[in-house]
Amino acid sequence: MKTSLTFLGGAGTVTGSKHLLSVGSKKVLVDCGLFQGVKDQRLLNWQTLPVDAKSIDAVILTHAHLDHTGYLPLLVKQGFRGPIYCSEPTMELTQLVLLDAAKIQEEDADHANETGYSKHKPALPLYRVSDAEAVFKLFHTLLPEQWHSILENLMRVNLTNSGHILGSTFVEIETGGKSFVFSGDLGRAHPITLKPRATLRDADYLLIESTYGDRLHPSEPPIDALARLINATIKRGGTAIIPTFALGRTQDILHLIAQLKAEHRIPDVPVYLDSPMADKATAIFDRHASWHRLSSPDLRRLSNTYQHVASANHSMSICQSKEPSIVLAGSGMLTGGRVKHHLVARLPHEKNSVILVGFQAAGTLGRFLQEGAQEAKLFGKYVPVRAQIAEISSLSAHADQREILDWIGSFAQTPKRIFIIHGEANAAEGLRVRIGDTFGVAPHVAKLGETVYLED
Repeated sequence: MKTSLTFLGGAGTVTGSKHLLSVGSKKVLVDCGLFQGVKDQRLLNWQTLPVDAKSIDAVILTHAHLDHTGYLPLLVKQGFRGPIYCSEPTMELTQLVLLDAAKIQEEDADHANETGYSKHKPALPLYRVSDAEAVFKLFHTLLPEQWHSILENLMRVNLTNSGHILGSTFVEIETGGKSFVFSGDLGRAHPITLKPRATLRDADYLLIESTYGDRLHPSEPPIDALARLINATIKRGGTAIIPTFALGRTQDILHLIAQLKAEHRIPDVPVYLDSPMADKATAIFDRHASWHRLSSPDLRRLSNTYQHVASANHSMSICQSKEPSIVLAGSGMLTGGRVKHHLVARLPHEKNSVILVGFQAAGTLGRFLQEGAQEAKLFGKYVPVRAQIAEISSLSAHADQREILDWIGSFAQTPKRIFIIHGEANAAEGLRVRIGDTFGVAPHVAKLGETVYLED
């Protein structure tokens, strides 16, 4: 049967992951994410998918992050009615992510209409809470490390821990005598709280992410870097703003802060978790002990480390507070959420700091700050950037170049074709060269909208 891969997202960029596997008349979409970052890519979210949504037979999710799941409500609005397969934690977290994304979009549209800063009259949300809820009835959870038959036994699917966030998996698909591995986001070799990623043995075709494909993470232990930056901020009498992804990174950082406080390596200042979604995600984290390495005492200490910010009024009072503190707030790339209000309050003052702890995609406010922007556009106005901007890339949940190569090297035989996805141009090209030099194959860097036909 004719087999092809079509790259509908997560190609030439780290967002919008959507990879379509077509086998004969059957179509399976691996991941269904939103584009974030540069405007040209964000605008793609408003377009109908180039493939008829009704023709897609199933979706398989690698993990719950918005850039891998956030397009699902739009896919359903366009007529998709098939099953959505994933691990149980991914299902729970994805429901949380979609509801949060829809709520933020509704609130941002309302705020834009009230203040008039949007050029759209009226400003509209990309989708609503009701659209997100329409996705939930399509979920089907699969037990990990077991083969499952789908699509009338045309395909077998196996989900295996990828060590990126809670419930994240590699997707292995066998069909028509061919085997495929979709890496999703490849976790670190030694994650902070999660169980380490699995090694896989066989694949004819490998789709490998390349977020950090051209670089290595710093050797400084992340807990030491975090202590150094927090202490410097508190010594200045300032507040450390840590923009965090609610799923995974927040729990890692809270665990490290709890450890630093227990060891008296940082002052006992208030720690605020200003992310309703992160607080709920931590509860999901607690329920799925088989996916992480934290003990019950670890979890109790983590939960006792922070104050949950339940209301918008409480959030605004923290923004106005003069006391030194640590604030964790979403989103991780500063694309939305409550962190933007904290930035308005804290960026103009030198005593404060913004500690970036994850990849910042091109076109995001996080990238602009990372690259030294002197002003930040927030809610239609420009805010001066005088706060200290720092980065701890070793806190990233993405494997670096060496870790990617080590993982590929665990296969019994190098896959006969490797497709490089989920990376900006330099990262993808850097990984392409190193894979070629290391394994003697010529990887293909996927292009957005491209279809590659695979030999029988």
